[in-house]
Amino acid sequence: MKGIQEMKTKLGLSDSQIIEKTHIKEDQSCYEAAADLADQGCTIIFANSFGHEKFMMQAAKEFPNVQFCHATGFQAKSSGIANMHNYFTAVYESRFVSGVVAGLKLNEMIAAGKFTKDQAKMGYVGAFNYAEVVSGYTSFYLGAKSVCPTVTMEVQYTSSWADMTAEKEVATQLIANGAKLISQHADTTGAPTACEKAGVPNVGYNVDMTSVAPKTALTSATINWGPYYTYAVDCIIKGDKISTDWCKGYVDGAVAISKLNDAAVAKGTAEKVAEVEAALKAGTLHVFKTDTFTVGGKTMEDLIANNKDFAKYSANVKDGYFHESEVISAPAFDLRIDGIKELIKK
Repeated sequence: MKGIQEMKTKLGLSDSQIIEKTHIKEDQSCYEAAADLADQGCTIIFANSFGHEKFMMQAAKEFPNVQFCHATGFQAKSSGIANMHNYFTAVYESRFVSGVVAGLKLNEMIAAGKFTKDQAKMGYVGAFNYAEVVSGYTSFYLGAKSVCPTVTMEVQYTSSWADMTAEKEVATQLIANGAKLISQHADTTGAPTACEKAGVPNVGYNVDMTSVAPKTALTSATINWGPYYTYAVDCIIKGDKISTDWCKGYVDGAVAISKLNDAAVAKGTAEKVAEVEAALKAGTLHVFKTDTFTVGGKTMEDLIANNKDFAKYSANVKDGYFHESEVISAPAFDLRIDGIKELIKK
């Protein structure tokens, strides 16, 4: 919603030119909402929940003169539907930066004698074990590991994008399992609330969590959708073709971290964050650099060369790093790297 408002302001649109439907479920009602918008004369329609994609594709086939744009999806390119588009952001960049913030906090606690470097363990509250979440928690972990080399991480899932009770429960369980710091890829304030109660540092997602965790929230990895909405609608105004897949990061202002909480972050964090963000913008730092992680003790290059099960990643791996969200906009990094323990309930 903030992104749409940014687009409206930048392009000089009026409120009467934007129709917004909310609480659209991931079922046939999504198609009905999209079709209704097309019938009302909308020339471009956006949907932003993962399960909306097949219904947007259905509508795109029926209304070939309307552009349909779906966030976090992956089927636009393979569908062959000319007016169907996918968009995402390089949120793995801001997750990496938030991981650096987390790693520095771990170092501070180690130096203060709260635990040893070998006890530096993080917990991660995930929604589903999709590539989007795996890519996110891996980039967060790699950011932390870049400054705290001995860190490990445990991931547990809630099986919901937004379940405050479940997120609290999972965060509490991770803390009981020895996690010294918690992060999340789930949409509520459940995990930070549990962390504040337990006095455990935490890194949020989407929004600043200091309102519910003023003493323990460090920062949050965030997305700014404004650049995409501005780009896509500007294409409509100018008569330009919209990219089938779009994914941008720090360089285009599409990702960031929320304001650092001075009451909780380690000393020197702001300076280190500025350094890392500058390197990401300059293209001198790559989140999934293949010499920074292994899978079963082997590098990505070794696995691709010698194990046919990994051949599918060959299009993503070159120049010494995994090119995330470049083949298509949706995250593709779904490898379980060493140092992270993933627990999936049967």
